[in-house]
Amino acid sequence: MTAPGNPQESEPPARRAEGAAPPAIEAVDVVRRYELDGVAVEALRGVSLRIARGEFVAVIGPSGSGKSTLMHLLGCLDRPTSGVLRINGVELSGLSDTELAELRNRTIGFVFQSFHLLGRTSALDNVALPLVYRGVGRAERRDRAREALESVGLGHRLDHRPSQMSGGEQQRVAIARALVGEPKVLLADEPTGNLDTGNGTEVMAILDRLNADGGVAVVLVTHEPEIAAHARRQIHVRDGLIERDTT
Repeated sequence: MTAPGNPQESEPPARRAEGAAPPAIEAVDVVRRYELDGVAVEALRGVSLRIARGEFVAVIGPSGSGKSTLMHLLGCLDRPTSGVLRINGVELSGLSDTELAELRNRTIGFVFQSFHLLGRTSALDNVALPLVYRGVGRAERRDRAREALESVGLGHRLDHRPSQMSGGEQQRVAIARALVGEPKVLLADEPTGNLDTGNGTEVMAILDRLNADGGVAVVLVTHEPEIAAHARRQIHVRDGLIERDTT
């Protein structure tokens, strides 16, 4: 998936944003256009935003608004058709696919609605997996994975497989996996969508605490206003544009 190496350290200065402490995310007039059956569809039509390090932001909008496309771009899972996008000061346009994967692995943590855990693998090894692709040794991987699981209250479930856990516990494993690499940005895509109210509240409390205590920039994508209310800033997206940006 990814190879060892840090693109932020190895990339030439021309690919970086100016300043010693760039924002976690910076987008300038970003457009994403797709071709569907010969018809051009603009999922994003010129989005500009800055997300500071340690900020907690919710991206909210109805289905088809462009928020999922924006999430894929911010997570380095896709590239803009035009415009400038920088993650942790690194501009994406000049990166190769390998460099983009390295940046994604070292800078961004992902939490998805559907957990995406390996069913036959323990919680400890699920969390340690991203470190395999960095070339981290087995003993250190397991130590760091244990610490990450303890940080989300699962220090007693290290050897349990996903099928032996509740949905809320599986999502906490997914959060621990996202954090084990000490990312600068945590992207959470509908993280409570498959959870009941009680487990959803617990998961949001963990994200609140990690943002407040760890200084990780959290970008939460949701269509639920009550979930978006956890964020100190809300970016409302509609028809591929930012409709409003409120604190």
